[in-house]
Amino acid sequence: MQNTPHALKKGIGFGLKHVAYIAIAFIFVLPLWWAIVSSLRPNTEVFADIFPFTAKALIPSPFSLEAYQGVFDRGFGIIIANTMFVAIVTMIGGLIVNGMAGFAFAVFDFKGKNAILTLIIISFMLPFEAIALPLYTVTLQLGWLDNVAALIVPSVANGLAVFLFYQFFKEVPKDYLEAAKLDGANWFDVLVRIYVPLSIPTCISAGLLLFVFQWEAFLWPLLAMPSQQFKVIQVGMAAFQQQYQTIWNQLFAVSVITALIPIALLLPLQRYYVQGLASAGIKG
Repeated sequence: MQNTPHALKKGIGFGLKHVAYIAIAFIFVLPLWWAIVSSLRPNTEVFADIFPFTAKALIPSPFSLEAYQGVFDRGFGIIIANTMFVAIVTMIGGLIVNGMAGFAFAVFDFKGKNAILTLIIISFMLPFEAIALPLYTVTLQLGWLDNVAALIVPSVANGLAVFLFYQFFKEVPKDYLEAAKLDGANWFDVLVRIYVPLSIPTCISAGLLLFVFQWEAFLWPLLAMPSQQFKVIQVGMAAFQQQYQTIWNQLFAVSVITALIPIALLLPLQRYYVQGLASAGIKG
């Protein structure tokens, strides 16, 4: 009986804490939920319950899929496929290039190693706008403007991904490396058979970063594809807004698709993503 007030107090604290969690989650999820609801309404009903605001604004009533049908009728499916292709190829190429670079910095000693690594670390801290003009000049000289290579190749090497791999690989016990060398393994075998299997969480973290960077890219695809014959999702969404700015439910449908695809990719892999950042990106 003496423990009853303590248990009651603990239960109330537990309940209040979770109410606060729910309230905070609601605040963050509300804009996305309203966008989803608005995309599932006829265009004439999108703002019907906003001024004045009522709870009906958060319910897709009347329910309609006309916005999504209209979006795909206007070719947005091709834009999604273009972006998926660019993002996936960049992710695969980036894992190979950045993984090998991180392995080289972690395992080998060579002249200028620390200076080069410092420059790589600085590179991912620079805003893209600072390198957009030099990158555009190089791309123009290579004749890559309006070529898919201009979207993929400059994004493959990523300073943050190199840093993640470097931080993880340098923590791998040297005993593994020495044992592999005694068995006659070459450097490629050491990387593929020992380091890569150990670094799966880091690979997932780096892969997701590369994918999201490409998925969210707007300025560079706009510069590298002046004819816009090969549109990616952010540029396509901006053009869609300018051309069809009065069809609000379709604008919300485009926004929902753009947001939910990376979320659907990230959620099932979030445990590995966090583990990779914790084990590789935070260690000094």
